[in-house]
Amino acid sequence: MCGIVGYVGGRPAVPIILDGLRRLEYRGYDSAGIAVLDPANRLLVRRASGKLRNLEDVIRVDPLEGSFGVGHTRWATHGRPTEENAHPHRDCYGDLVVVHNGIIENYLELKAQLQQEGHRFQTETDTEVIAHLIEKHFAGSLEEAVRQAVRHLRGVFAIAVLSRKDPGKIVAARMGPPAVVGLGDGEYFVASDVPAILNHTRDVFFLADGDLAVITSEGVRLSNFDGRPVKRQVTHILWDPIMAEKGGYKHFMLKEIFEQPRAVRDTIVGRVELETGRVFLDEMDISPDEFRAFRQIKIVACGTSWHAALTGKFMIEKLARLPVEVDYGSEFRYRDPILGPDVLTVVISQSGETADTLAAQREAKLKGSKTLAICNVPGSMVTREASGTIYTHAGPEIGVASTKAFTTQLAALFLLALHLARVRGALDEAACQRHAQDLLGIPAKLEAVLSQEALYEDLAKRYFKASDFLYLGRGINFPIALEGALKLKEISYIHAEGYPAGEMKHGPIALIDEEMPVVVVAARDPSDEASHVLYEKTLSNIQEVKARQGTVIAVVVQGDGATAALADHIIEVPPAGELLLPILEIVPLQLLAYHIAVRRGCDVDQPRNLAKSVTVE
Repeated sequence: MCGIVGYVGGRPAVPIILDGLRRLEYRGYDSAGIAVLDPANRLLVRRASGKLRNLEDVIRVDPLEGSFGVGHTRWATHGRPTEENAHPHRDCYGDLVVVHNGIIENYLELKAQLQQEGHRFQTETDTEVIAHLIEKHFAGSLEEAVRQAVRHLRGVFAIAVLSRKDPGKIVAARMGPPAVVGLGDGEYFVASDVPAILNHTRDVFFLADGDLAVITSEGVRLSNFDGRPVKRQVTHILWDPIMAEKGGYKHFMLKEIFEQPRAVRDTIVGRVELETGRVFLDEMDISPDEFRAFRQIKIVACGTSWHAALTGKFMIEKLARLPVEVDYGSEFRYRDPILGPDVLTVVISQSGETADTLAAQREAKLKGSKTLAICNVPGSMVTREASGTIYTHAGPEIGVASTKAFTTQLAALFLLALHLARVRGALDEAACQRHAQDLLGIPAKLEAVLSQEALYEDLAKRYFKASDFLYLGRGINFPIALEGALKLKEISYIHAEGYPAGEMKHGPIALIDEEMPVVVVAARDPSDEASHVLYEKTLSNIQEVKARQGTVIAVVVQGDGATAALADHIIEVPPAGELLLPILEIVPLQLLAYHIAVRRGCDVDQPRNLAKSVTVE
């Protein structure tokens, strides 16, 4: 996830673009860059690795001026977060620049073709391919060159392009990631999100997939990739700047809950080949032979990431038939774990700087175990010290209670499980294809879950005064019960416990009465015969709760009449494979916790005593 800002008008472009990038820094902060055409029609570029302030320092030392230009703040996907890989990217001759948000899935194929034609590449990024393609097709009109180039691209992208050979305009195109055009008085803007331009205009329209915009100081001309003119409705934005940063949502946590379809999609896009079910893990210095040689996996994490690890245990053991142990980072190294070259240690951390997890990773390496990181922050410590990394492209998570980081970790663990299964021969190609297809369908199903928000508000109204909650689940649903309970206690300060449903009779049943809501995570894959046994046992647990006057809120798959007949309230999720249902099940529990916390007047974004990243033991 990256941030794009472009400006065409009569004012100096650099301060406007830098201000916009500052407001988009939540979209990426690995590197930043800016390009402008100066009054002498020279295309000037300044770039810097790291946060935006580093680019501002570069510009103070080496200023540039011009009245139209583009800028970019990067969240690294292809290529390290270095100055060399920072946007904007040039063509061979330095006549045009491109800024890009997204992933070009066929960039290696395109790069090879262009190299055969004599193009020389300077970076590790997929974006540079776009610049070379546009240059290849340029014949006087930047608009037509971009139109020709995008027809060759496969993947998702939002781009803005500038050329000194066709000055006075920015050409923007969208296929997937967001792009918004702002309409001013003799000046026009393009950006990845509204906050970047809200200080300058409140009249905007959003590009649709397949739109191409030509932006000049006279106005905006809009067409599709085939050249046919199109129109988009102009919206007048009423948000104040602080609300704009939250995307119109009351809290960052709510915004991040609703970002989960996009976050999961970004995490899996380009990594799964539907035709074969193959998984591509780019940032990986672990060979297929090494993956085949591992005899055990240990997963180490803390907090919400530990719940993801527990869920991943079910995924890996079922698909790859490889034994998995899950440890708390804070406990791992103090028990002198048995490790060696035949053990893969997977460390999971949203920030990549969690002290306990980092210490566990170093302990594993000292004992000869290769480490693989699942992380949301490129260049963070755990990624630098790992032999391989699966990045979760959740984007910056500002709310302290983790939401989109958790679901993207589950998606990354499923990718790892599928990769292990394929390279170890535990699944054939047809089975891998089915699992890959199921995974790619999850983002759309998340949208369906999020459409039921009124239901969660109603449940919150009924139960926000409760002093205790019990969460129950069996099998792979047990970690989701743990995570649901954690979300509630983190932000509402209600005491909540997650338990394996089969353990209810070994203690928790004593607590159940008419005052205690019991949340049962009971979704199942009807096509999976093995899950039917656990499902029937879960129904028995619900009956035991009801026999003691407990109130049951059940998360079920659509059409589950048996559970609906027993529970007081049901929350339905779309059907999915057993191993992917957790991604759908947790979202209702996040929303339930959120709405209860809001009802109780709690600060959901910054709960008391909690911090986003625990960087000390």
